[in-house]
Amino acid sequence: MKNSLRIVLLLVLLLVLFIQFKPAKNTIKTIAATIEAPSLINKDSLTIKSRVKTPKGYKRVKYPLGSFQNYLRNYKLKPFGTKIINYDDTEYFWQGGHIGILEIPVPKNGLQQCADALIRIRSEYLWDNDRKDEIGFNFTIGHYCSWKQYAEGYRPKINGNKVSFHKTATKNFSKENFYKYLNLIYMYSGTLSLYNELPKIEDAKNLKIGDMLIKGGSPGHIVMICDEVINNKGEKLFLLFQGNTPAQSVHLVKNLENSKISPWYHLENNIEIPVSNYTFNSSKFVKFK
Repeated sequence: MKNSLRIVLLLVLLLVLFIQFKPAKNTIKTIAATIEAPSLINKDSLTIKSRVKTPKGYKRVKYPLGSFQNYLRNYKLKPFGTKIINYDDTEYFWQGGHIGILEIPVPKNGLQQCADALIRIRSEYLWDNDRKDEIGFNFTIGHYCSWKQYAEGYRPKINGNKVSFHKTATKNFSKENFYKYLNLIYMYSGTLSLYNELPKIEDAKNLKIGDMLIKGGSPGHIVMICDEVINNKGEKLFLLFQGNTPAQSVHLVKNLENSKISPWYHLENNIEIPVSNYTFNSSKFVKFK
C-alpha cells in the first residue's frame, strides 16, 4: 500500500514538474526568437554608406570617384528617426519600413512619386557632373523629351498618343528651369515608360549600384540599389531606397523579411521580393543608359 502511494505521489510530482517546465521551455524559445541580430545601423551617421554597416563576411564593392555608384552610396541622409513626410506636409501613415530619409526636397505639387524621385536623382547627378546633354526621358506614350530641347524653348503639344514639339519659350538653361523640366517629365513619364525605355538586366548576378527593381504599370513601383557588398563566395547583398505614392520623402528601406541582414537585401530574378510596403511578385531589373 505504501509503495503504491509512493508511486502515485511520484507521478504527481513528475506531472507538476512537467507542467512547470513546459511553459518555461516555451518562454525560453519565445525570448530567443525575439533577440534580434546585431544592429547594422549607425544611428549617428548622415550618409548611406556610413549609416549602414557591412554584414559579417562581406565587404563593399569598390567604384571610382565621380561614378553614379559612388554618388548614390554617399548620398546625404537626414538625422536618424526623421519621419516620412507627404508632399502636403502630413506624416505618411506608416513609419515602420525605413531606416533613413534622403536629403531630397518633396515638391508641394505632388508630382514627385516613385519613378519621378529616381528620375530626379539621376538627372541631378548628370547636372552636377556637367553631363547635362544626357538628361532626357521618354514619355509613357513613347516620345523622347530632353533637357537640352526644353532649355532651347521647345514644348510638347500632346494630342492623344501624338506628341509634337514647338518652340514657344525663350532659351533658359537655369537650374530653376531645369526643375520645371523635371515637373514636365513627372507628368508624362513613370514606371511604365522607364520599363519600356531602359535596358533590362537579364541576370541578377550582374546587378550594381544604380540599377533598379521595377514593376512597370499603373500603378507600378520602382526602387533603386544604392549600396552593394560581396563575400568571398561572390554572393552579393544590396541596399534599396524608394519614393512613393503619394509623393513623399525618399527613404532607405528596411528588409522586413530578414532581420539578420536588414536593411540589406538578397536579390534574384523572377522571385517575390517584399520591399517595405510593396511586394514585387516577379522581380525585373533595369538600368539607366
